Amino acid sequence: MAPYLIRKYQESDHKWVVDLLSRGITEHIPATFRHVLKLPRTLVLLLGGPLALLLVSGSWLLALTFSLGLLPVLWFLAARPWRQYVDVMLRTDMADITKSYLSEPGSCFWVAESEKKVVGTVGALPVDHLTLQEKRLQLFHLSVSSEHRGQGIAKALVRTVLQFARDQGYGEVVLDTTTMQVSALGLYQGMGFRNTGQSFHSIDFRLVAVHTIHFIYHLLYAQGGGP
Repeated sequence: MAPYLIRKYQESDHKWVVDLLSRGITEHIPATFRHVLKLPRTLVLLLGGPLALLLVSGSWLLALTFSLGLLPVLWFLAARPWRQYVDVMLRTDMADITKSYLSEPGSCFWVAESEKKVVGTVGALPVDHLTLQEKRLQLFHLSVSSEHRGQGIAKALVRTVLQFARDQGYGEVVLDTTTMQVSALGLYQGMGFRNTGQSFHSIDFRLVAVHTIHFIYHLLYAQGGGP
């Protein structure tokens, strides 16, 4: 296992970070496509549509053509929310990471470096809301390259955020992930984050029935100071 170093983001990391995050997000497209194929409404369309055409037209060829033509449409629907997420990310906070995460106190962006390559990322920004009783930090963009997973890098990056939050006087750390990110769900739950509910990030995610899961970590009440 190659050693890794977690450090603050530098401008020279930008291409590495953007490429890593973009790959990490779009890799969920195949799993989302399989998820869409299993949805009851999709099964009705895949089975009922060809059957209806067969009964009306009497043509097996037409029914088969309908089924085959539907698959690219479903793939497009599965891919669309992830690609839009990447597009928005690249036009907003990832366009200038230094400005977004390193220009104000109480926020930061880190990378995990191994063999002079960026293999992991995570960011954190304060949550500004007048109704909050505790000072809250939000974790963003946790990602580890596929070649370096299973080495504890993701957990180390989350611990970096939690320690930063303690040092900055935050009482809570929150984050969002999705039902498609199974390994991330297991990681956060195993580290003591609590599920506070779910929603849909956008209409496109609603169309493919992919929920966003909301998590919170209470720093002040974590046993033994937390992970």
